[in-house]
Amino acid sequence: MIAGLALSAPSCRIPELEGPLQGPSMPSSFSWFKRSVPDVPVVPPSPEEAGTATLDEKSDVEQVGFTRLEMAADTYENSALISWRDFFDDPNLLCLIEEAMVGNQELRILNQDIQIAYNEVSARRGAILPFFTLGAGAGVDKPGLFTREGAVESQLDVKPGVAFPEPLPNFLVAANISWEIDIWRKLRNARDAATLRYLGTCDGQAYMVTRLVSEVAEKYYELMSLDNQMQILDKTIEIQEQSLELAKARKAAGRDTELAVQRFQAEVRKNQSEKLIILQQIVEVENRINFLVGRYPQPVMRSTSSFLDLNLQPLCAGLPAQILQNRPDVRQAEKELSAAGLDVKVARARFYPSLIVNAGVGYNAFNAKYLFSTPDSLIYNVAGDLVAPVINRSAIQADYLTANAQQLQCVYNYQQVILNAYTEIVNRLSKVENYQASIEIKKQQLAALEASVDSATKLFQNARAEYVEVLLAQRDMMEARMVLIETKQQQLAAAITAYQALGGGSF
Repeated sequence: MIAGLALSAPSCRIPELEGPLQGPSMPSSFSWFKRSVPDVPVVPPSPEEAGTATLDEKSDVEQVGFTRLEMAADTYENSALISWRDFFDDPNLLCLIEEAMVGNQELRILNQDIQIAYNEVSARRGAILPFFTLGAGAGVDKPGLFTREGAVESQLDVKPGVAFPEPLPNFLVAANISWEIDIWRKLRNARDAATLRYLGTCDGQAYMVTRLVSEVAEKYYELMSLDNQMQILDKTIEIQEQSLELAKARKAAGRDTELAVQRFQAEVRKNQSEKLIILQQIVEVENRINFLVGRYPQPVMRSTSSFLDLNLQPLCAGLPAQILQNRPDVRQAEKELSAAGLDVKVARARFYPSLIVNAGVGYNAFNAKYLFSTPDSLIYNVAGDLVAPVINRSAIQADYLTANAQQLQCVYNYQQVILNAYTEIVNRLSKVENYQASIEIKKQQLAALEASVDSATKLFQNARAEYVEVLLAQRDMMEARMVLIETKQQQLAAAITAYQALGGGSF
């Protein structure tokens, strides 16, 4: 009866826990809205696709001024399943990523975090097993005659006619076992929680790999973009120098003034100065790549192919539910949540009694020659302790409520990670499509500006246009070329980050 009360009484006073609030449900597909561009249809829908929306859906779209787009969702295809070795086809970029996998310092730090988490699993696993010790000892003892031990020994003999030696030696060889019986799965739950955190750390490393692959690729294409901007500046300076020579010739012929010469001269100097700024940007981007790879500053080899013609693998988003499988950060948050749930069970088990078994066996004698005499020198003991907290329970209650609060944090963090992952995918897929459409329009703009520069130059040669018109036309053409290159770089970066958002690049 006493044992039953000891087992049941603590559970009657365990505090109630707070449950999590319901999070938003995940949509069944990836969809987003973008503002429609009047008079510039990028990809006109087919008659079959145009007739799929209901009248209510069309009216809703027209009221808010947005056009709804949906990515193709295929249950069996997802870009996250494509290895980065297949997603990127530039050999220079692939070499940089492979070097980063080996030399990146942050990855090396995460490797040690994984080792620390594995050591924690080993420690928790060892706590379940009996704790075994083996030892030996030797000593000497001289009790006073007017003490209980001395008075007793003076009246006793080891053998007939053989008194206890004085001082009294003591020799001991023994083995001891201490074992906490895991009645309430406290130790096993702690082991399982540590295992989940170890697996979560591995997923965290995989997420770091996706970010590393994405950043190296993004910086690589940014470097190519800067190279193309340098080429554009060189071509622009070449054109402006030709206009400068023409302005000088017209001045010498008395057909123009010094003002035109100075304006063209200033434009040439401005673009030459801009080249130095872009050169500094190239140095910084190269050094950022070198830092990610884990090496000191040095030139970065890159492709010389046409930047505007670069295209990556087409993206397939799959289904939103696949985020839970493909995104390493979502998997890590899920394992952290499961581990936090086990921590609550461990904290709850502390309210219940603990059963600890202690046992020992060995040999003990006052003379080494009698040490292993059996059974005369044999000693052993077995004891079981059933201990339950009764008085100082406030610390246990605080730990229990803290574990519950940490579990709620993990629940909300899990919801936040999923919401963030979904939003990232929608934003980046939308950016890929919109920037691709923008590139097509900017190419048309650039073609018109190139034609205007040619026309203005011919008119200027025939004294039918002012130098200002030539100057503005050249400036607008250069700016359009620079913006086109930057837009292309942003479109490639969006495709890379979308690939990373889907969970690609982790293997």
